[in-house]
Amino acid sequence: MPTIVIPPLRRLLQRWGVHPDSHKYPAAGLDIEDAGLPDMLRLPLSQHVGAPAKVIVEVGERVLRGQLIASTGGKISAPLHAPTSGTIVAIDEAVVPHPAALTDVAIHLRPDGLDEWIPLKSELYPINLSEREISDRVEDAGIVGMGGASFPSAVKLSLGHRSKVTTLMLNGSECEPYLSCDDRLMQENAHAIIEGARLILKATGATRVLAGIEDNKPEAILAMKLAAKPFPEVHIVKIPSRYPMGADRQLIKMLTGIEAPADGRAADVGVLVHNVGTAYAVYRALRYGEPLTERVVTVAGGAVSAPRNLRVRLGTPMAYLFERCGGLRVPPARVVSGGPMMGIGVQNLDTPVVKGTSGVLALAAAEVGEREASACIRCGSCVEACPVGLLPLEMAARIHANALGEAEEIGLDDCLTCGACGFICPSRIPLVQYFQHAKGELASRSREQKRLDTIKELTEAKAARIEREAREKAEIHARRKAERERAQAAEAAAKAARAAEKETEA
Repeated sequence: MPTIVIPPLRRLLQRWGVHPDSHKYPAAGLDIEDAGLPDMLRLPLSQHVGAPAKVIVEVGERVLRGQLIASTGGKISAPLHAPTSGTIVAIDEAVVPHPAALTDVAIHLRPDGLDEWIPLKSELYPINLSEREISDRVEDAGIVGMGGASFPSAVKLSLGHRSKVTTLMLNGSECEPYLSCDDRLMQENAHAIIEGARLILKATGATRVLAGIEDNKPEAILAMKLAAKPFPEVHIVKIPSRYPMGADRQLIKMLTGIEAPADGRAADVGVLVHNVGTAYAVYRALRYGEPLTERVVTVAGGAVSAPRNLRVRLGTPMAYLFERCGGLRVPPARVVSGGPMMGIGVQNLDTPVVKGTSGVLALAAAEVGEREASACIRCGSCVEACPVGLLPLEMAARIHANALGEAEEIGLDDCLTCGACGFICPSRIPLVQYFQHAKGELASRSREQKRLDTIKELTEAKAARIEREAREKAEIHARRKAERERAQAAEAAAKAARAAEKETEA
């Protein structure tokens, strides 16, 4: 197999990113276990980027595992399938992974314990399927990005030919602390991941696969290299362990030397990035006909009695997962869906696992380490840590002064909101919260401006319509007046002619 040489960027590594304690073990050292079935599954209709899925089942209906229960809701959307057999007991609001504990419409499914599948259409050699068949089956299976972004995978596949993608990048870095679900998946299912990557390769028209795996996962690297050995187009690349190496732009730059545009897509530079979990789901869908009904989730944190990786049905409440891991040994200071750096704080343990849930963490007080922020000491640590070369302290100062436009001018749009700057800050200034607030406020202003622009357009269109209608009415009035005048003149002339005729006769 040809050797892939990482571009000369190693000397730059010390100038960005951070090295948080990994906290990968003991979960990373244990085989994946099945979580089993809780008493109730709650399946939000929005488990992906784009329009929510549309419900196609009714309350009281019995469904089978893998059965379509909600169809795609738009051009960018993904369908939803029953994670087990059972009865639809409600279609109602349920808490979803959101920092404000918001609710959303969800399908409530009570398992019957039989776990009865729909008939599945397996394919012994899925690599022989056409590009269109691969893309269609991925869409039908409801597969989205499993690394947390949750972008519908079939939509990304369609970018391949439109953007002339040449490289499929497989993201196996898993740089966030605690999380080890991808690591275990690579160790235990490397063959399926490689086959899934080859299927994605065929669907997109790309010619090579670069799988980036951090060097703190030697067992996963070995397993993936062995699985990839028969395929010269697949390259397994060991990359340095550093957060946020798993960000698409960082991974692309590390493996290819190409810098993806902040305001564009990876496909714009000929690269398509998929998580290893996504490749695994693609293989299961095409080889065995299984839609996405479960995923591997890391359950960890200092408050968890027995951290481990579990194979979890979508819709499973987080409280059930903690029970499956021996319960909570101390009250958690914070519960997080995802990783501790970019995950979502959870306030309600009834929050369900969704397609993008890579981890469920119950962090003890010592792990959270919260303390009051103090004044900036201008040390520049945040500048050194920023993976995209921004000036976090300057952006924060402008945001604090409500000069959001100025913050935007010096790079706010480029910010990954990875949290590296806040993590390294000795003054514990919540920098990433500043940036999240500013981005949200700017997005809100943009929406408001679009609303005002729309109102202005509608108002101008209405005024133009009124003016046009008035002009048309005036023209009609003038035309009718002219017609009346011509008719009156003609009648007067006729009358005069008749009078003259009478005089002549007399």
